[in-house]
Amino acid sequence: MTIEILPATGDRFDDAETALDSGDGPACQCQWWLLTNAEFQKNARDELEERFRAEFDGIRPPGLIAYVDGQPAGWVRVGPRTAQPRLGRTRDVTTATAEPLDADDVWAVSCFVVRTQHRGQGLMKKLLDAAVSAARDGGARVVEAYPLDPTVSRRSANQLFRGTVSVFEDAGFDIVARPKPDRALVALTLRG
Repeated sequence: MTIEILPATGDRFDDAETALDSGDGPACQCQWWLLTNAEFQKNARDELEERFRAEFDGIRPPGLIAYVDGQPAGWVRVGPRTAQPRLGRTRDVTTATAEPLDADDVWAVSCFVVRTQHRGQGLMKKLLDAAVSAARDGGARVVEAYPLDPTVSRRSANQLFRGTVSVFEDAGFDIVARPKPDRALVALTLRG
């Protein structure tokens, strides 16, 4: 099995759509963290897809796409936390982070999708490693994430779009806070 992880650029939009074909990915279009709840609810799927497509033509790719043997297999959203405005309005984040909410050098890993047929192969870990590298290359000082802990409360694979605490801990992230028993805010300092 050959795994390659590449930036989500305009020429790879169709691959991202394939990678998002599991769980809520097709309906969400990875726009959840970018919109208020009211904005998200009023946008139809085609409008969310249009917003997602526009991100691929922007200055910074909105995430990374994992390929297994040349086929799209997974997705991770990574970028400045300030570019994901819902994070700054989410109580689990605002009450738990040690970082200023307006810090552009704090990046967030906020969403994973691994296609059903590729689950259980360590792809989330590989996507996370690549996301950390992308954050470092993009000038991040700190990378935050908001994973769930399925050892505390059982979750479906679809509900684990935030990632799991154990994957982040294995990658060297520290638990900063536990806003709820089954939720964590984790952080990895890349530079002082």
